Amino acid sequence: MVVLKGATPSGERNFYENDETLKKILAQQLPEDFLRYAQRELKSFGKLAAGDIDERARYTDREGAPKLEKYNRLGEDISHVWVNEGYRKTVDETYRTGIVGYVHKEIPELGRKGNYVYSFAQGYLLSQSEPGFYCPVTLTMATAYLLDHYADEALKRKFMPHVCATGDMELFEGATFLTERQGGSDVGANVVQALETDDGYRLYGEKYFASNAGMAGVAMVLARMPGAAEGSKGLTLFAVPWKVDGELNGIKIRRLKDKLGVRAVPSGEVEFDGAKAYIVGDPKNGLKYMMEALNLSRICNAVASIGIMKRALDEAAEYAERRNAFGQKLTAFPMVQDSLMKLRAKQEFETAAIFDLIGLYDHVTSGSATQEEQVLNRLLIAILKKESAEQAIHFSHEAIEMHGGNGYIEDFVTPRLLRDAQVLTVWEGTANILGLELIRLVNKLSAHEIFIDYIQKRLAKLQASADVELLKEKTKELGEELTAFAGFDAALQSFEAKSLMKKMAQLFENTVALEWAEKHGGMYAPLAEIFTEVTWNTRTIGGKMKTVNYFKEVMDK
Repeated sequence: MVVLKGATPSGERNFYENDETLKKILAQQLPEDFLRYAQRELKSFGKLAAGDIDERARYTDREGAPKLEKYNRLGEDISHVWVNEGYRKTVDETYRTGIVGYVHKEIPELGRKGNYVYSFAQGYLLSQSEPGFYCPVTLTMATAYLLDHYADEALKRKFMPHVCATGDMELFEGATFLTERQGGSDVGANVVQALETDDGYRLYGEKYFASNAGMAGVAMVLARMPGAAEGSKGLTLFAVPWKVDGELNGIKIRRLKDKLGVRAVPSGEVEFDGAKAYIVGDPKNGLKYMMEALNLSRICNAVASIGIMKRALDEAAEYAERRNAFGQKLTAFPMVQDSLMKLRAKQEFETAAIFDLIGLYDHVTSGSATQEEQVLNRLLIAILKKESAEQAIHFSHEAIEMHGGNGYIEDFVTPRLLRDAQVLTVWEGTANILGLELIRLVNKLSAHEIFIDYIQKRLAKLQASADVELLKEKTKELGEELTAFAGFDAALQSFEAKSLMKKMAQLFENTVALEWAEKHGGMYAPLAEIFTEVTWNTRTIGGKMKTVNYFKEVMDK
């Protein structure tokens, strides 16, 4: 019998309880006392995410989406964003877990700070039910990062306790406002102004796509001071409180966007008319700081993607086991077994690969990473964000198809998964923008050489096998392609970048897959075989049906 991995034997759903891969990831990356704490807390949060949070997410998506209350009864502009009570409860319960706060302050029970591995484990569970709300969490994480790393001590004291609140004081959710109408991804075209007055700086202008508008307590905003350089080098980062002394801080919301998905997060057009603002860090490094926060947000994006992938796979597997067709359950058909096993292999090893990256990111943000590790970190963020976002859409599509007509009906979660997944290829950088990141990293920092050397060293530690030899050959081929790519002109690099990123993601994930097969055995060995076969298209027609032959062995675990 196929067992839904998110369900307990009693039928009560829990996204953490039977996720053996997540448990192994945590066991590998957390100290023993932290691991015990995380196991207990994630079991509780996994139940909450699969139960109450999931039910509230359905209501928010279908009936309770945020609404803009523009004026009060006296005709005054209050720019108030209404959210339903269930959503507010999800906000309260989630931040109390320390999903943001414990990255930056001590966990009372442990007497030390948490880390990104634990935070992203929480985000992975949350995203299986409410990836829309994980966007505000992401923005709050980015806000906390920027304040913690670059604000002066006075500014930290003013905002950090609220941004990192865990039920101990008023919560300030965060936001990062970059996009303007004339610029979009071309942030250097931004024109929002910061004017100095007797009591500090004031902002004037508009941001065209401002997520968490009306819910954020403080927003991180790029603006241009008079006399600053043109383009991206002239942007300064400001912390802008939403309210001052209980009143709107010179901020108005023109309208909320009517989005295809992730309807839980209010995204709006925001106008600044003398909003009080505080400089964060060096005024000349605003974009540099924001790009660091963007890399954090890209990891969050990837975590949301694997959360959607996991939920889509679980829903597809559960439905296939229940549904009878032509006198048999769907799971009795080889074509269904093939579909589910291919999804399972990709989901398990993409999850392992992204948490492998997260471990590196923890190391980089600790300040102890080498230059090569920092470059590798940026590169892996770009390629895995792109790959996972595209896979989230693919998995959602496959889950709908497994359900047949029911998959298109809003009584099921599958339509929402697809609508929520679609934005993940857009937020935090489209594939084209990520392709430009690859070009920069290759041209300026020889990232391709660092990547190939890194993969070769990991493969060299594995025991000899046909799959390991295949991957070594693929590494050699990709290394030659990347070397050629480094010598192309700008137009040809732009043309080739995205296809090379796909190959790099596949190579990295396949390396992780073979490592897991060797270290953990069990279901990971056949899944690694399948991953390798599917990735490099090595099966010939009429050959061994590995996905079918291993189906019961893997899907019962």
